[in-house]
Amino acid sequence: MGYSGKKVWNALFTAALLAIVSGAVVQEALAQNSQVVPGAESSATTTTTTTDGVALPTGTTTDSGAVTSVSTTSTLAEEPTETITDSATSTLDVSTTTTPTITADGALQTVNVTRIPIVPATFSPFPIPVESSVPGLFVNTDPSDPPPVRFPPDLPGHWVLTRKVPRQVGSRVVPNFGPASAKFSLEEKVNVTTGVGWTNGRCVHRARGFPGLCLEDSPLGVRFADFVSAFPAGINAAASWNRDLMRLRGLSMGQQFKGKGAHIALGPMMNMGRVPQGGRNWEGFGADPFLAGEAAYETVLGLQQGGTQACAKHLINNEQEYKRSFSSSEHEVYLHPFLRSIMAGAATIMCSYNLINGTRQRRIGFQGREMSMPGDITFNSGNSYWGANLTAYVQNGTIPEARVDDMATRILAGYFLTHQDQPSFPPVNFDAFKPDDQDLNEHIDVQTDAHEKLVRDLGAASVVLLKNERGALPLGGNHATGKKAERDIVVVGSDAGPGRAGPNQFADQGGSDGILAMGWGSGTTNFTYLITPLDAIQRRARKTRTSCLLDPGRLQPSTDSGEEYINVDGNGGDRKNLTAWHSGDDLVLAVAAQNNNTIVVVNSVGPLIIDRWVEHENVTAVVWAGLQGNEAGNAIADVLYGEWNPSGKLPYTIAKKVEDYGVPDVVRGNEGQLDILRIDYTEGLQIDYRSFDARKVSPRYEFGYGLSYTTFNYSGLSISKIQAGGFDKDLIQAWERGKATPQTPGISRSPWLHTPAYDVSFTVTNTGGVLGGDIPQVYLHLPTSANAPPSVLKGFTNIELRPGQSKRITIPLSRYDLSIWDVTSQGWRKANAGGGTVGLSVGQSSRDFKVKGTVPV
Repeated sequence: MGYSGKKVWNALFTAALLAIVSGAVVQEALAQNSQVVPGAESSATTTTTTTDGVALPTGTTTDSGAVTSVSTTSTLAEEPTETITDSATSTLDVSTTTTPTITADGALQTVNVTRIPIVPATFSPFPIPVESSVPGLFVNTDPSDPPPVRFPPDLPGHWVLTRKVPRQVGSRVVPNFGPASAKFSLEEKVNVTTGVGWTNGRCVHRARGFPGLCLEDSPLGVRFADFVSAFPAGINAAASWNRDLMRLRGLSMGQQFKGKGAHIALGPMMNMGRVPQGGRNWEGFGADPFLAGEAAYETVLGLQQGGTQACAKHLINNEQEYKRSFSSSEHEVYLHPFLRSIMAGAATIMCSYNLINGTRQRRIGFQGREMSMPGDITFNSGNSYWGANLTAYVQNGTIPEARVDDMATRILAGYFLTHQDQPSFPPVNFDAFKPDDQDLNEHIDVQTDAHEKLVRDLGAASVVLLKNERGALPLGGNHATGKKAERDIVVVGSDAGPGRAGPNQFADQGGSDGILAMGWGSGTTNFTYLITPLDAIQRRARKTRTSCLLDPGRLQPSTDSGEEYINVDGNGGDRKNLTAWHSGDDLVLAVAAQNNNTIVVVNSVGPLIIDRWVEHENVTAVVWAGLQGNEAGNAIADVLYGEWNPSGKLPYTIAKKVEDYGVPDVVRGNEGQLDILRIDYTEGLQIDYRSFDARKVSPRYEFGYGLSYTTFNYSGLSISKIQAGGFDKDLIQAWERGKATPQTPGISRSPWLHTPAYDVSFTVTNTGGVLGGDIPQVYLHLPTSANAPPSVLKGFTNIELRPGQSKRITIPLSRYDLSIWDVTSQGWRKANAGGGTVGLSVGQSSRDFKVKGTVPV
């Protein structure tokens, strides 16, 4: 969501592609026949429009493709025809020509135009997967009462882990949306599919028709509203590796969105952290598809349990901000989190605006709607590519009315599914654009004590302890080792204190001053309050009569990023580099030169290169805090003083130098004549730690890494096959023989594919002196014939153990976990069907394996 640098013609591409991926074979541009729109300009001059006190760049758009005002001059040569192909459906031919026009001052201007042909076509609704209930395994579930995170509650993992009760795949994998029963005229149905945005509605976007739908950012809280919580960012949810907290975060946000009258929360965001500089990586769940998928699954279930429709975004390959509208890229790994969102029953999916070659959509069997964001053609124009144009095309026979029926049904289905038709659902009680209008804002407080506790607990659980030497931490002392509390503390750096003009001094957090608790852009919310580390450390220090002073400086070991419509210090969304902002590296070195017990706390949107100082002999500890929301200071102090034993693990790799990531520079590329930046995902499945492993590159800190104030031992690994259930035996037996899954709708989320097929059991013992938590991680090592990365994460859980306590842990593997995508057969195939064995390791990171074995596949 938010303003971005898309060109007008791209919105037409999206309208057409939306119909294709939804199963239609029509080529919808939903504008006048062979609509003429501006093409890419070689040079431009722009002005700035300010609305309700928020400066917005002109010539930019929202995620819907809605454009603000544009002032341009350009000269272009003729451009070739661009062909976009989806091999599963149809081909869209886009021709570009050069047209002379006269400007208002009488000057001759050459404008490049793009023509998208509209041709009449028939329509067949996307096939709904045929599914039968399986008692005890695959049963109907209402979104307001989702399956538990753990079952039984005292056992690890989110699967049933004992043979005494039936196993299940989150009860109901995908809710059955079914047809929404309503009798609408053509105009009413078109209204349902047509949105208005920004100042035309009280919400960020609004779908018209019936009572209307309020669509509101963001993935970490209700944007543009007061008396709401700023929850820890998605990247911190992933760093916790804790499904319970992920689910509770989703539930808490869902309750707050509903309390404000918002029907659809524009989140979670689950694009992969392929590029470490990616501006919106912090909104998502890291650089591994399995971890991101589990976080997405729990977040969606939580949001919809809270009464708000989840919107999984941005489908697909939206891994950077630079020319994000025009990138052309693909690979199987990037779809997995969306598959898990669909398995959780996500009511809607937001499309990204890049161009993708692929044939993925049918096999995931999405029953809701993919979402082209509602919005105006031009800022405040009141016009839309949908609306009257869509009505006209139905009336002249270009677009079948059945297509509109399908669109409206899918939109209404999520509304009824989440019980938003009930009288108890609150009306919209705020205005995102006129917060000071007392007639439009009721100032409803949707915060609770439970939400505040969740923000603090998740903030602490997501802290990753990277280094801890000479017993530097915890500061509050350690009874097990006899360490006493520190007597003198000096807090250095502006990141420890408040911003000079308060936590909301920058619109959409588009600046960097004081404690960094979220990135910038549409993924933000306003802070109702913000606890700084200095506040929290000073309060905690007084309990031990510790002297605590502040040397603020204007330096801080942090780094920021966000969405492309905001540029901060030359960072246009994506980061220009991976070094700390505000001379943070120099700050650390200066302090370490004077103090032999320097503890560095880092607030960052993602990876940093920290090799200038991390091995300095006086840097005794490094605390990686991320973006923790309202309770950032308290969460950091809880870890520093040992009131929360750190258990967070890195959701991405921290490299020794930026070149080690092996991905292209995101802030520049080979622009084509249509302003399309081609991005080839030539690394395939090998992103982040998978790439480091494959290329044998040593990271500074590997994916999954994180220390504790205690130690753990792993032993007694056993791997056993689970007897297949009494359903879909033919498909299971075919898979076991090495056959790829059939090309049927929804096959990728079929229960038999995701039912636990193997149990991985092992014992973990706390061998240290204090209570602590750990994150056991299961990695598979597929045979050479699978052409897969050396190690792939396929399981994890979180545990807490007292000193000396042991616990037997069981983590299941499904047939899906043990499959690879067969590009020839277009189906899932057993990973060792081509020969070889499947190795398995359990450990504390992607490179710290404690016990190893072989899966009897």
